[in-house]
Amino acid sequence: MTGWTEYAAALALFAASHFIPRLGGLRDRLIGAVGRPVYFSVYGILSLGLLVWLISAAGRAPHVELWPQLPWTRWVPNLAMPVAVLLITCGAGMAQPFTLGGRKGAFDPANPGFAAVSRHPLFLAPAVWAGAHLLPNGDLAHVILFGSFTAMALLAIPAFDAKARRIAGPGVLAQTPLFSLRPLADRDWRAANLRPLLVRGAIGLMLWQGSLHLHRLVIGVSPFPA
Repeated sequence: MTGWTEYAAALALFAASHFIPRLGGLRDRLIGAVGRPVYFSVYGILSLGLLVWLISAAGRAPHVELWPQLPWTRWVPNLAMPVAVLLITCGAGMAQPFTLGGRKGAFDPANPGFAAVSRHPLFLAPAVWAGAHLLPNGDLAHVILFGSFTAMALLAIPAFDAKARRIAGPGVLAQTPLFSLRPLADRDWRAANLRPLLVRGAIGLMLWQGSLHLHRLVIGVSPFPA
């Protein structure tokens, strides 16, 4: 399986892995059978494996240049990726049920935790990742890949916000901006949240460094500017 055939197969399987579990309540039945931790661990590993395959397949697809890669454009993902990884490690499992990866249950607007920084960190993270990689990858296969990831992540945000308003009322989003650094200047917020976020942040930076240095081995392309 080579060229566009492999790329189309990888793209189709990756998309199917995200849509099929939502059909007919399949995801809920699987979670009921094996539990949330097992389901999301297996699902996460599967999604990551398919993503690596999809990115590798895009690199093996026929090269159809839409715009040239300039050396300076490689700095864009290198500067953006720490932000994307920190959004994931700090936002995963936060006490905000109206977003991807949020904990289910009652939401306390008076104590939003990391949701005071971003109510949708696990949507912003892939948008930052894909959008930053779009600029230095101007061939057709990568434009389709990173452009579709950016669009899907950003389009999911208003859909989740609309669902939150329907369930919890229009005021549910008042204390949870899309992205803001203002909570870092709030002494009470720092006292309640800064210590665990520093731990998560340190883990995120280590993961970023690991992915940076494994990029050539896994993806086949060095992320460093020439």
